[in-house]
Amino acid sequence: MIDNTKISKFAISVISELQKNDFQAYLVGGCVRDSLAGIEPKDFDIATDATPEQIRKIFKASRIIGRRFKLVHVFNRAELLEVATFRSGNNKTEDESKLIKDESGKILRDNVWGTLDQDCYRRDFTINALYYCPISKKIEDKNNGLSHIHKKLIVSIGDPQLRFEEDPVRSLRAIRFSNKLGFKIDSQIKNAIYDKGHLLSSISNARLFDEFCKIFLGGMGEKNFNKLCSFNLNKHLVISNPEDSDFSHNIMIQALRNTDDRIKNNQSVTPGFLLAALLWPKLISRCIKNNEINIKKFFRSMDGVLREQQKLTAVPRKFNSYIKDIWVLQLKLHSRIKSQPYKIIRHPRFRAAYDFLLVREKASVDKNGLGKWWTDFQKNDDSLRGSLIARMNEKSDADSSKKFGFYNELR
Repeated sequence: MIDNTKISKFAISVISELQKNDFQAYLVGGCVRDSLAGIEPKDFDIATDATPEQIRKIFKASRIIGRRFKLVHVFNRAELLEVATFRSGNNKTEDESKLIKDESGKILRDNVWGTLDQDCYRRDFTINALYYCPISKKIEDKNNGLSHIHKKLIVSIGDPQLRFEEDPVRSLRAIRFSNKLGFKIDSQIKNAIYDKGHLLSSISNARLFDEFCKIFLGGMGEKNFNKLCSFNLNKHLVISNPEDSDFSHNIMIQALRNTDDRIKNNQSVTPGFLLAALLWPKLISRCIKNNEINIKKFFRSMDGVLREQQKLTAVPRKFNSYIKDIWVLQLKLHSRIKSQPYKIIRHPRFRAAYDFLLVREKASVDKNGLGKWWTDFQKNDDSLRGSLIARMNEKSDADSSKKFGFYNELR
C-alpha cells in the first residue's frame, strides 16, 4: 500500500538499525497518513520502544532533546529524524504519579514509557495513529485509521470533548488536516471545536505562532482561514477581524491568496510579509482622522499593533523591523517626485513592499494605478523612468497637500 521508494532511505536505515538491536521501530504519523492519502510524504517521524538513552547509544550522530516530551534527533549530513519512545496514557494511577505537573495541573513532563498499543491511543486522530514498518511492509492500525482514510474522514481517538480539553490546539490541527487532505471533519469533532475552541486562549503564544505558520504558510492559507472564521477561531491567531469591514476582509483574503500562489509557484514565503498584510487593516483603523490617515498616529500605532499580535502569537523579533519597513514603504511609494523613486527602489525591503502594494490594489475597489507605475519604473529603461518622474513632477504642486493623506489611497 505504501511505496518505499517515496520513503527516506535514511529513515529506513534507522528503523533497520533499531530492529537489529531487538527494538520495535515504525514510521508514524504524517508520513504514513500522507502516503496512504496519495500525498508526497515529507517528515519521517519514527516511534520505538527503545528509550532515549538506548537510542542515543545506538546512534553516535544523535542528541536527546525536550523536557516534557523527551525524544531523540538522529541525523546525518542531509537529514534530521525525530525518534520518539512509545508513551503510555496518563489515565492509569501508576502512570499519573509519574507525571510532573505545575500548580494548575498542567503537565510539565510526560516521559512515561509504554507499548505500541498504549502509544497509539495517546494520539489525536485515528488517521495519525498508523504505524508502518518499511522492512516488513506491514501497517499497525489499532483505531480504524485505514478505514477513515478510505472514507476521507477525520475522527478523534476517544471523546473529542475531553481530548480537546487536554490539548485545545487539536481543533486547529483538525481544520488544517481537513483542508490538506480534503477530508470531512466528524460531527463530534465539530461540536468539540465549537465547545472547546475558547480554550486556545490558554495556549502559549510561542506554540500558536508555530501553528500560525503551519496553517497559513502551507499552501492552504485561504481555505484554512475561511474554516477558522466559520468556527470563530481566527481571533486566536490574528488580531485583525475580517468582519470589521469589506476592506479588512478583502485585504486579508488577498494576502492569503498571494501566499498560497507563491507556494504553488515554488516561490519563497515568510511570516513577516503575511503578518504585515494581515495586520494592515488593524493599523489603518487606528490612524484614521476625518477619513484621512494621520501620519503621527500611523507611526505611533505600529509598535502597539505588533505588541497586541505578540500576545496571540510569539512573532520573532527579527520580523518586527521587516514588518514596519513594509508598512512605512506603503507611504513612501506614494512619493514619486525628483530622486525619491531611485532611493526607494534601493531599499532592501522594496520588493516586499511592492508585492504588498499589488496585494492592496487587488483588494481595493478603487484602482489608482500606483502598482503599474512602480512596475514600469522597475524596468531598466532610463528614458521611461525619466518620463514617469517628469509627469509626477508636473502634478506635485497640485497633489502635495495630500501626499500621504487620503485614506482610500492606502486601502
